[in-house]
Amino acid sequence: MSILSILEPSTNASARPAVTRRAGGGVPATVAADLLVPLADGRVTDYANFDHGASAPCLESVRAAVEAALPSYASVHRGNGYASRITTQWYERARAEVHSFVGARSGDQVVFTRQTTDALNLLARCLPTDATVIVFETEHHAALLPWPTERTVRLSAPESPAAAVSAVANALREAPEGPRLVVVTGASNVTGEIFPIAEIAAVAKAHGARICLDAAQLAPHRPVDIAALEVDWVALSGHKLYAPYGAGALVGRADWLDAAQPYLAGGGATAAVTGDTTIWNEGPARHEGGSPNVIGAIALAAACAAIARHRDAIEQHEQLLLARLREGLADIPGVTTYSLFGADADRVGTVTFTIDGLTSTLVSAALSAEYGIGVRDGKFCAHLLTAHLLEGSPTNFTAVRASLGLGVTREHVERLIGAVRTLATQGPKSAYLESADGCQPVTDPRDLTAPHIW
Repeated sequence: MSILSILEPSTNASARPAVTRRAGGGVPATVAADLLVPLADGRVTDYANFDHGASAPCLESVRAAVEAALPSYASVHRGNGYASRITTQWYERARAEVHSFVGARSGDQVVFTRQTTDALNLLARCLPTDATVIVFETEHHAALLPWPTERTVRLSAPESPAAAVSAVANALREAPEGPRLVVVTGASNVTGEIFPIAEIAAVAKAHGARICLDAAQLAPHRPVDIAALEVDWVALSGHKLYAPYGAGALVGRADWLDAAQPYLAGGGATAAVTGDTTIWNEGPARHEGGSPNVIGAIALAAACAAIARHRDAIEQHEQLLLARLREGLADIPGVTTYSLFGADADRVGTVTFTIDGLTSTLVSAALSAEYGIGVRDGKFCAHLLTAHLLEGSPTNFTAVRASLGLGVTREHVERLIGAVRTLATQGPKSAYLESADGCQPVTDPRDLTAPHIW
């Protein structure tokens, strides 16, 4: 079977009637569509997954691609065996698929990494020694922390998209001469708000600077086009793109990458090694030392193909759910939602909120135990942004995040709204105990032990 023939779910609706119906018309189905979870009252319900912003469930087409690739899986490149030849073709085809998915230019490289954090750390290792980095404090830690401290300018949280553009322009005017890199998120992992990428890129170019886009939260929900946006690099993660097989990518300009020492010194990164000389490869191989995560790359490519083909349906599906979720939460007394740019800002399906009088940990535990709803609570690896948004809040700078995706249905949204309303007006049904292992009902009949699956 050709790998290209399994990048999409079956077009035969009768093959998976329950999953197709649950997924919604025109959007790809996930393998978790029929997941059932226990509740603290002894009942069982289908899982309402509002944690897509952390990791998204696997697409059925991704699982199909991986299953098709496994029988002939072998090490890529430098192998003449049939399996190695076939696997090498799939690996390089996956590179081409990711290149197309982000609208990369002809000379742009696709370097496979572990995830966005790995991709951005790779770019940080490739910076010219005198480069200045400009980054907003609102970034996820993956984009905030890798850069050299002494040459990094952190910008305060912007109050509007226009303010973000102005802040970058002012910082570039004041930055020292030499290479400069602007790092910006596509969509906030805390509020879901979309940053003015094209406008910031234009300002960067006007000042001779380069720009890197953290697309981890944007790519699953909106198109990313390197050429149209005129950004220099894009970083993304497979596990947020419905391909949880341990691969991500850094895509973009080759010059800084080819000029830097390999990210991982070892086999594959080398063109030649003698007794006293090592010549490193150029191109993606330079930074993909060791045996690469071929299965992860195939999974990422399969996800990119499915998302690209269903992009309009995915966006419509998520925006309808987001509108209802925001409307429902806004009508509940005691619930506060958070935003950088205001209620009318364009955003993907992420809503962060607090409930007066309840800690975020208690809220997330009660949503899980009493309603079968999965959310994220805490600071979301964006401590500076969370502190800015929740300034003066009695919740100790932690909140609850509900992030939408292909695993969410209208019923799930209504269930979450109803559960939050009940928690805000009546509190949890059970007493809860917080410990180092999290927060659970004092009386909890659920078996939360993971089964041994190997």
